[in-house]
Amino acid sequence: MAIGAFSAKTEEENDGDADQAQPSQIRKLRQRLGRADLKAVPEARRALRELLRQWGRPSCSEIAELLTSELVTNALIHTDHDAVLTATLGPRGLRVEVRDFVGRRPRLRVPNADDGTHGRGLVLVQSLADAWGVRAHGVGKVVWFELDAGPA
Repeated sequence: MAIGAFSAKTEEENDGDADQAQPSQIRKLRQRLGRADLKAVPEARRALRELLRQWGRPSCSEIAELLTSELVTNALIHTDHDAVLTATLGPRGLRVEVRDFVGRRPRLRVPNADDGTHGRGLVLVQSLADAWGVRAHGVGKVVWFELDAGPA
């Protein structure tokens, strides 16, 4: 599916570990997010919601959508480049990565009451994700989070 500079693809895959996962157990969503296209944020949430519907944990869907919105928004407003969203859903849980093409690493900062709604995104990610981080990737970086599958 493609909408302007926004495209989504969902696929089943086997990560090469046949003992751990069957092809139908791993699902992946990949979307290219156009530079400064904030309309991509709700589209990314909808695509992720559809992927997570297969997971069967609606309470995790709300958290996953919120955290994904934060990472996508950060990539689009703090860089002057496209970004790529990848969500991988497997037996151990969900991993969401947002890759941008700027090497500057995000800073976790304590929100200031005078900042309105700014400065809270990574604090939310840190508070709600089971794991998260930033890693260098080519000319840019990947900011990621994970939510464990946990008991059904």
